[in-house]
Amino acid sequence: MKKLTILDGGMGRELKRMGAPFSQPLWSAQALIESPEFVYQAHNNFIQAGAEIVIANSYACVPFHLGQRLYAQQGRELARFAAQIARECADKSPNFVQVAGCIPPVFGSYRPDLFEPVEGEAIFRSLLNAQDEFVDIWIAETICSIEELKCLQKVFKDNNKPVAYAFSLSDDALETALLRSGETVTLAIEHIAQSLANQNTFGIYFNCSVPEVMAKAVSETQAVLQKHGSDIAIGVYANNFTAIKSDHEANSALQSMRELSPVEYLAFAQEWHLRGASVVGGCCGIGPEHIKALSDWKSSL
Repeated sequence: MKKLTILDGGMGRELKRMGAPFSQPLWSAQALIESPEFVYQAHNNFIQAGAEIVIANSYACVPFHLGQRLYAQQGRELARFAAQIARECADKSPNFVQVAGCIPPVFGSYRPDLFEPVEGEAIFRSLLNAQDEFVDIWIAETICSIEELKCLQKVFKDNNKPVAYAFSLSDDALETALLRSGETVTLAIEHIAQSLANQNTFGIYFNCSVPEVMAKAVSETQAVLQKHGSDIAIGVYANNFTAIKSDHEANSALQSMRELSPVEYLAFAQEWHLRGASVVGGCCGIGPEHIKALSDWKSSL
């Protein structure tokens, strides 16, 4: 079984919990604009809880959250600032902490039907160039379709840093793991496995979906990778949301939360690890207390 790595938790809801400026549509970008000290403290909260990778707070640095005008004026600079803050926090940690640059969905989370590859590629490239100086690795987050995956692979092709592709899953597909597009996880992983020779992929992750659908995705991914003789890392960071529907509109209202305790979340993580996941953390609504439970468990292994 591979060595376990602990990822951080959900930045947006941690900022909200801390009392940072936080509202739709700006989401986690609002604190970056108005009170960046909260972003710094949120990273530190996760590092102190045991996170070994922190993700830059650039998820909302896209037109969908900022609006076209603010994105044009400040989007690139805000993404750079987010990566710079994460770098400073990691470098000041007494423990080794890596910074992951975040490449988020461009046209809204959970909506593969809204993806537009030409505009998407341009924004992906802008966010990559903005953060590159400060990051160790990349995580392309909340990927909902193979079309989006292919666009991201094109963007990362000439970047020399390791990349993890993180897929968001259908929250109500329990028999077979599905992307939010309805495409199977197996098909997506087959595509990655067949292109590994030409890519700098170091991980396949699953994020921002309910914990109940993650184990199946891990098992199916493990099967495909074993077939291809690949040992790239599998990671999981689930959310603490209620199930998200296919017509979800991310900026219309805050998604409803559930109340997964650290102990309950840990039980899910232990199952993912048994099935082959070697990176675990949390997405929206998973706080430092959950990451602390994961870190304590790792120490006990």
